[in-house]
Amino acid sequence: MPPNATANTQSITNSLVANSGDDSKSLTDNSTGVLFEQDAETYDGGLVKDIEILKKAEKRRLKLVWRNIIAFVYVHLAAVYGLWLMLTSAKWQTSSLAIFLYLISGLGITAGAHRLWAHRAYKAKWPLRLILMIFNTIAFQDAAYHWARDHRVHHKYSETDADPHNATRGFFFSHIGWLLCKKHPQVKAKGKGMDLSDLRADPILMFQKKYYMILMPIFCFLVPTMIPMYAWNEKFVNAWFVAAMFRWCFTLNVTWLVNSAAHKFGGKPYDRFINPAENKSVAFFAFGEGWHNYHHVFPWDYKTAELGDYSLNLTTAFIDFFAKIGWAYDLKQVSRDIIEKRVKRTG
Repeated sequence: MPPNATANTQSITNSLVANSGDDSKSLTDNSTGVLFEQDAETYDGGLVKDIEILKKAEKRRLKLVWRNIIAFVYVHLAAVYGLWLMLTSAKWQTSSLAIFLYLISGLGITAGAHRLWAHRAYKAKWPLRLILMIFNTIAFQDAAYHWARDHRVHHKYSETDADPHNATRGFFFSHIGWLLCKKHPQVKAKGKGMDLSDLRADPILMFQKKYYMILMPIFCFLVPTMIPMYAWNEKFVNAWFVAAMFRWCFTLNVTWLVNSAAHKFGGKPYDRFINPAENKSVAFFAFGEGWHNYHHVFPWDYKTAELGDYSLNLTTAFIDFFAKIGWAYDLKQVSRDIIEKRVKRTG
């Protein structure tokens, strides 16, 4: 960033706030990002403060969680073995099931935990919420309630010590390392301060949260293993390592790439002053979640992207389908005028 960029940006944003007529916003909050549209301090969805001075990674000795380390070592070794079995001995039906489960469990994260519950980017009637809850449980990335809470903290305090997977700590930490150590105290503190009343008001979400340790093993591991064994007489070793372990590990890493690769590699057409970037590869594998520069600028847009191209945004196609049959509604979008003004100011 040029030496005078911060000063220039501050001057521009002060003007924007004045023009928007909103002089009631407090500039003392230590947040570094917007979460919902009402959090914006400028008419183009931005903040007034200089967020660069708030982004940091406090030097501290990480407290390793050896249970998680051992578990993830096994998961990745099992996934490698599962990939080998998938290529050499598993029946095509088993491989097809693994791909199908990757698709629906991924949508449980992207359309469910992320766009619906974390960002409230659209609303869903109970049949769709039930479907997304089941899909989300197959993904096994913690209950959607906790996933949404942590993701809200990530956006509100992006790349600070309160960010669960603070990208300023490096690629490995933001990808998987954050799950191998104790949370920073700021992550816990900011998480407790988040308003989660909307999540608690969703009975389907609360049902999943209450019975997660019963539902998760059934949907993520037991059913994917039993279906191949009983439906087409697959060997247990192929069913377990392909349809369960490889599929789960692959889905995990695709999700993690949004936190790591999409915070490091790619263009920044909407805001060049933040690290989240537009990453086509991540967008492809993560069903549209790789358009990360746009998403961190306008996190309430249900498309998480400016364009509605379904080829690299399967999640948007999924939501649009259910919108057509009336199960998804109140889809939030950012107007082209606001996008153009933001690009002109910070892109």
